[in-house]
Amino acid sequence: MKDNISTFVKLSKTKFVAKVILNIVLISILGLFFMLLVQITLQYIPFDSDVAFLRIKQSYLSKPFYLSLFYVHVYSAIFSVLAGFTQFFKAFQVKYKFVHRYLGWFYVLIVLLLAAPSGFYIGIYANGGLSSQTSFVLLSILWFIFTALALYFALRKNYIQHKNFMIRSFALTLSAITLRAWKYLIVYWLHPKPMDVYVVVAWLGWVLNLLVAEIIIYKLNPKK
Repeated sequence: MKDNISTFVKLSKTKFVAKVILNIVLISILGLFFMLLVQITLQYIPFDSDVAFLRIKQSYLSKPFYLSLFYVHVYSAIFSVLAGFTQFFKAFQVKYKFVHRYLGWFYVLIVLLLAAPSGFYIGIYANGGLSSQTSFVLLSILWFIFTALALYFALRKNYIQHKNFMIRSFALTLSAITLRAWKYLIVYWLHPKPMDVYVVVAWLGWVLNLLVAEIIIYKLNPKK
């Protein structure tokens, strides 16, 4: 009996340590790519229409509101990533509920009023033709819907569905990071044509995220 208990305790400690290490690795990776996102954003401060990504979008700058909405999308992306990330800390969910609530509202308002609508508009003019345009437009629509549903279920105090849709919403928020991560990996290993890369990462950057989100939701709610 004592041997069984001892074995169980050792396994529990091993699982706990493995979980802690995995969380540290994941947070470190997220932090690394978040800093990359910050560096990319800083390129557009002060306002400049001939820098970084905008250099290959010069033909679209004459479109109504394109440049303004591009900046709205770029600047709001950082805050949506930060605010969304805080929503999954148990300390905020249990002990500091007011922090969870206020940052949750901040996240929802940024996505619904700024990031998703601006992403929809600039997605219409995405590089890579119809495939990339369809991907980014669909991404922005799903992002808006999932975030709106997360808010809806929170207001109705259905916290299970609220959490499920927040996971989906934040998975799409992280596409700002994963899209660039896939881009660097594909360019480094395969050396394809630039436009081919854009078409691939346009889908890979968020579809895989959403698949992972559904797996996480299933693991959290196996009986439902």
